[in-house]
Amino acid sequence: MKKNLKRNISLILIMAMAANLAFLGGCNKPSEEAVDENVVGEIPVIDVEDVVQEEAVEEDIKEITVSECVLPEYEWQKELVFPNDDGYVDDTLAMNSIADIKTYKGQGELYVTLSEDIESFKIYINHEKVNVNGLMPGCTYKIDYSDYAITGANEVQVSGISPKEATVSVYAPFPVIVEGIPEDVGMDSEYFELISEIVSEDVEHGFPSAQMAVIKDGVLIYNNAWGYANRYDGMDAVTTDTLYDLASNTKMYSVAYAIQRLVSEGKLTMDTKISDILGEEFYNGTVDICFKGYEDYYKKGQNANREWKANITIRDVMSHKAGFPGAPAYQRPIYDQAMITSKTDVENILYAGSDGSFETRENTYRIICKTPLMYKPGDKVLYTDVDYMVLAFCIEKITGQRLDEYMENEFYGPMGLEHICYRPLDHGFEKGDCAATEPYGNTRSGSEYFEGVRTETIQGEVHDEMAYYTMAGVSGHAGLFSNAEDLGKLASVMLMGGYGDQNFFKEDVMDAFMAPASDTLSNWGVGWYREGDNRREYYFGEMSSNDTIGHQGWTGTITLIDPDNNLVIVYLTNKINTEITNTDYNNNKFDGNWYTSATLGFATELVYEGMNPSDEENEAMDDLLCDMVVGKFKLVDKEWNQVVTSNVNRTPVDENHAIVKSAYAILEVMVNRVDEVNSKESYEDGSFNKDYYDYAVTVLSLLKEGMDLNEMKKLYNESPTAAYYFKEQGYDWASEITTEE
Repeated sequence: MKKNLKRNISLILIMAMAANLAFLGGCNKPSEEAVDENVVGEIPVIDVEDVVQEEAVEEDIKEITVSECVLPEYEWQKELVFPNDDGYVDDTLAMNSIADIKTYKGQGELYVTLSEDIESFKIYINHEKVNVNGLMPGCTYKIDYSDYAITGANEVQVSGISPKEATVSVYAPFPVIVEGIPEDVGMDSEYFELISEIVSEDVEHGFPSAQMAVIKDGVLIYNNAWGYANRYDGMDAVTTDTLYDLASNTKMYSVAYAIQRLVSEGKLTMDTKISDILGEEFYNGTVDICFKGYEDYYKKGQNANREWKANITIRDVMSHKAGFPGAPAYQRPIYDQAMITSKTDVENILYAGSDGSFETRENTYRIICKTPLMYKPGDKVLYTDVDYMVLAFCIEKITGQRLDEYMENEFYGPMGLEHICYRPLDHGFEKGDCAATEPYGNTRSGSEYFEGVRTETIQGEVHDEMAYYTMAGVSGHAGLFSNAEDLGKLASVMLMGGYGDQNFFKEDVMDAFMAPASDTLSNWGVGWYREGDNRREYYFGEMSSNDTIGHQGWTGTITLIDPDNNLVIVYLTNKINTEITNTDYNNNKFDGNWYTSATLGFATELVYEGMNPSDEENEAMDDLLCDMVVGKFKLVDKEWNQVVTSNVNRTPVDENHAIVKSAYAILEVMVNRVDEVNSKESYEDGSFNKDYYDYAVTVLSLLKEGMDLNEMKKLYNESPTAAYYFKEQGYDWASEITTEE
């Protein structure tokens, strides 16, 4: 009691002195560059910590601080004027005094400006009363309520304003992303360690590289990188600053963001016609092509096709329902548009050029205007890059800026993102700063050729053919490069609508773009992938919420945004920095595709598993890993059986096949985990953990002496667990344990 009395008297005296000083001095009027951080209710020369130190030992002290300042020039999340913020007295009564502010736990900041005639008022944040003693009329104050902030909606209540003509203006910025660890947000680090072990072993067995950032509740809880920027030149290690070719993730974090902002600003709607933006040239010059499989639409006639094209909307194009062909190959001089094949000697009627220049980019616009539709808009969904090329030109027409410049000026620059851009070699980055993609240009290990095709390893240039050759590396469908951290921060904007002092999207606009495209297309938003009844679990995992959105990229990238869990996952790879496994069978199947690390959903699934930490030994995780190993070897057997029974030339499934290397990699992850528990000595004296040894038995028994002998001998020499197992099995070559701890 005496301790509390002493503390309370001290604080009362301090607040009284501060109030007197504020009253005598009036509003400080600092320059716009300077902000007075003097805290109302405290005097800087008095160390309040000394006053309450004794009690602080027993419990954490939570507080709301108030400091006088100049109102910053922000794009606010909310700008409110009390009383009656809606401009009238709402008959629900309570709503006249209450508003919600979205933020994350540990981040709480707002500004209040008092009218010149105010005499008294009260303010509560999440029902905690703010000390407003000494605040002066006509002044602005910053309120830091971080100690009481919660993730989601925070309630601000302004009451008792007197006289009734007086006002209290409240301004709320957006939260930002701060750094932390998984445990800060109640997640389990062990699952992140497992992800790291799996990717690291894949890299040891031939996978190029990966990078991952995870943001939960506004906290960057994980940021890591593995592997090499270019397996074919130098083998320099990637870092968390390395840029990756995002491929089709460009569609979301360039074009979709730009369109959402323009809609939020009222400069267009989702139902705006493309022809209203680009003019009659968009459809008047449309040529006549009868596409294979779409003959019934062709029979409608060229005039019908032009009419369809004249009426397609932003929504149609963003949702891949506009009718454009899936792969028009504008970059190939020889291409049969009608038969949709490059295996021909027919000249490409829609050839735009292949020199990668901005002059060719201008010609590409003219070719798009000539491109006919395959089908009537809205009749089906056909994923095509042309849609987002069209949108790029729409954005440029509306804003008067090239797409890359607009995105830098409107998003990347204002957010302070320094590792995201188009054409990175033009923005101060070197090739070594970027993860390489295809090792033989766009030739698919020498199996493809067209005039102007790149033949050297692609690094620092966009891999996508139409983006590079016909759009000068600046397109709406591909061309953006980023590291995982910056892309994660950018993706987090979809959870709040803004970032710090920047307001990008209206909430209703975000809701409209993220909503299901229709009752039968719950796995699509407007451009966005949606989880929708587990229809994207291959990418987003089984445990993501139905409202999860994101996208994937052909180079090996995935982004996930889960609004229900305030979660962002960015996982980037350059899986195609490997050779084609078999150009005769499938010249789009790279060796990198066979690895667990290339299966984008594996990482997202394990992140979700980490959201339910266990206080005990994580047996569930080890069982899951064991299941993953067994599953991988089933895939090996499946590929082996297909090779045996296939009538076409397929790559033999032996120890040199990428799927076998990947199987060895994840098996070694399991064996290594057992070795961490059981030492060589424990096997010698019989004190080893039997349960963990059983995991090793399960996975090691998958190895076949005929095909896997070299791997078995390798494990025998490196792992005490494997040595013990193979000796127990009586293999002739396993005569004694030779491993060291």
